[in-house]
Amino acid sequence: MTTKAPTASDTLSLSRKHHEIDEMLIDAEADDEQVQQHRPVLKRPWFLLLGLVLVALNLRPALSSMAPLLSEVSKSLGLSAATAGLLTTLPVLCLGLFAPLAPILARRFGSERVVLGILLTLACGILLRSSFGVVGLFTGSILAGACIGIIGVLLPGIVKRDFSRQAGAMTGVYTMALCLGAAVAAGSTVPLSHAFGGDVGNSWTLGLGFWIVPAVLAAAFWWPQTRNSHGKHQVAYRVRGLFRDRLARQVTLYMGLQSSLAYIVFGWLPSILIARGLTPTESGLLLSGSIMIQLFSSLVAPWLATRGKDQRLAILLVMGLTLGGLYGCLYAPVSQLWVWAVVLGLGQGGTFSLALTLIVLRSRDAHVAANLSSMAQGIGYTLASLGPFAVGVVHDWTGSWSAVGWIFGVIGVAAIIAGLGAGRSLYVDVISEKV
Repeated sequence: MTTKAPTASDTLSLSRKHHEIDEMLIDAEADDEQVQQHRPVLKRPWFLLLGLVLVALNLRPALSSMAPLLSEVSKSLGLSAATAGLLTTLPVLCLGLFAPLAPILARRFGSERVVLGILLTLACGILLRSSFGVVGLFTGSILAGACIGIIGVLLPGIVKRDFSRQAGAMTGVYTMALCLGAAVAAGSTVPLSHAFGGDVGNSWTLGLGFWIVPAVLAAAFWWPQTRNSHGKHQVAYRVRGLFRDRLARQVTLYMGLQSSLAYIVFGWLPSILIARGLTPTESGLLLSGSIMIQLFSSLVAPWLATRGKDQRLAILLVMGLTLGGLYGCLYAPVSQLWVWAVVLGLGQGGTFSLALTLIVLRSRDAHVAANLSSMAQGIGYTLASLGPFAVGVVHDWTGSWSAVGWIFGVIGVAAIIAGLGAGRSLYVDVISEKV
């Protein structure tokens, strides 16, 4: 049974929660007491910050760079819409399936070494995806999704550990780098293909393969961090009862359903816009602009959401904006598409940041938050992968994008229902104990 969380009238509790929201970073090693008590003295914090930014910039391009070229890739390799949907689904599925490996690898090899190894593996995945036909395309996409899923869990923990006093500012930098990497890749991949080969249909491999460059660059800047030692792991915590808790399941469902809409946008929005008459370059720029707008709402939404007694109204607002933007991009006149892309960006930036916020607000301590984060991301991203695949299947069956609106509606309404439950001012009812 869930327990009542303090309301906004409880000044001390609210102040503490606002501090936690300022951090909003769940450490993959948060259940390790020794590591949390060890605060290393950084000799060159600016160099670590640069490395973190470069690593974060690589957490979305492998996903968003494919969307503007998906139609050309499908024509070149003879892929059906359902098969193309599988291509957009597999990386997202791997985000969830491989995320639980992150803390295991971190305890065995250290977070810094794992990040370096995974960056190099990501570069290999990008090379496979762009150079070895259909088999390489799918194998590389799976490898890229797995790498992003692991780094995505580890990187916030490193930020929280090494910049604990500036965690709020570093959260903003981290979010900015994620959005910037996604936006730049979405907007520049088609122009890069033109620049490298002239004809997008014959040069998409070069456009996709370009993103090996920032991955290798990030690995080069990150390599000095692998020489740092941050203590041994001796004491751990175990959290029991999370999967049986209704509130925890609601947080997980909200995370997964809003992510499903986000990855539908990453995977399919440019194809939808191209079918409506935009060029691949124009569709990529529109997706890029929508992602850039997310930066604003992802920073503002959690701050506004914590000013009320709970987060239900905020969830209704951002989900309403998201659905409005999606339907506008699908059905509104072409002349209005940029307006609806802005609405979509405002909504989706808020839905994602609120999903992270709920993990913190629904947890009594960092140990519970770390485990709830693992559950929400692992199961949530696995669930999210079904959305892009369903879009491809429905388009294959109907031969039209109009029917995709039903998918938007079903996922959106389900996300609102889950969000209204997760947005209540309660704590998950679990047992946290040393092992």
